[in-house]
Amino acid sequence: MARPVTRPAPPTLKGKRKIIVYIATSADGYIARPDGDVEWLNRRPRTVDYGMRAFYPTIDTILWGRKTYDWILAYYKKKGRKGGMFDTKLANYVFSRKPPKRAAPGVEFVSGPVKEFAQQLRATPGKHIWMMGGAGLIASFLDDGEIDEFDIHVIPTLIGEGIPLVAPRHRDIPLTLKSVKRFSDGVVRLHYAVPQRRHKP
Repeated sequence: MARPVTRPAPPTLKGKRKIIVYIATSADGYIARPDGDVEWLNRRPRTVDYGMRAFYPTIDTILWGRKTYDWILAYYKKKGRKGGMFDTKLANYVFSRKPPKRAAPGVEFVSGPVKEFAQQLRATPGKHIWMMGGAGLIASFLDDGEIDEFDIHVIPTLIGEGIPLVAPRHRDIPLTLKSVKRFSDGVVRLHYAVPQRRHKP
């Protein structure tokens, strides 16, 4: 199992490192179409800052699911891009039971238990951690009590079917609303805290 990398990091944040799901969903709760396509998301005006400029400097680590990683590689391959898909100034961890022989530059694969890795990561000095997803990885961290916040941007578009925000299984997890922000183009940002849970339901 990959262990969190010790690297010359930017100034650390005071307090516990948080694992934050910072993500966009359709109005009917999907993060992508069934094949992973997000063209409906890319139609948003590029002149609007939905908060990424403020969020990105607060993180130094990104967590990726294997399907999301593979989708990104395939997407940029179609566009003829051979590198630069992952920010090498950050730690990028991809979770997979069967890691490839060679990872993309700036990426490390993790195949061990989610909870053990998350606790090691939190114990390593640094900034907050961006949970990129997808749905399966978010579910695994959530059900192990290792998600601290959901920062969800609801896009005013219905796509009818697709990949849900969190992979389905029985849950009953109340969230605490921290803030709501409405943007001029109809996007709504919902910021939730997850109650402290350190056991599976």
